Amino acid sequence: MKKKASKQPKLHVRSGFTVKVISGDEKGKTGKILSIDLQKRRAIVEGLNMVTKHVKPTASSPQGGIEKKEAPIHVSNLMVLDPKTGEPTRIGRRRDENGKLVRYSKKSGEVING
Repeated sequence: MKKKASKQPKLHVRSGFTVKVISGDEKGKTGKILSIDLQKRRAIVEGLNMVTKHVKPTASSPQGGIEKKEAPIHVSNLMVLDPKTGEPTRIGRRRDENGKLVRYSKKSGEVING
C-alpha cells in the first residue's frame, strides 16, 4: 500500500504567538510572530533578525534605496511565552470541556490562544 503525500508539519508555534528567541544572534529577545513558512520551518518575528535589502527603483517605489526588513528564524530557536507569567514554556495539547483540542502552557496550565 502506498503512503499518502506528506501533510503539513505540526509546529509548536503559530502566527500571532509571542515568542522568545532561545539561540542565535537575537538570543533573549521577544516578539510577535507575523508569518510562518511551514515547508522551511521558519518564522518571521516582528522587529527581530533585521537585514538590509537593496531595492531597485520601481513604479511603486520610484526612489529605490536600502530597506530594513525581518528575516526568517528557524522555529527550533523560538519558544512560546506563557500568557500568565511571561516566561518561556513548552506547549501541550489536551481536550477542553467541549471536546475540542486546545494548546496549553506546560508551566501554568493556561490555554494559549492563537
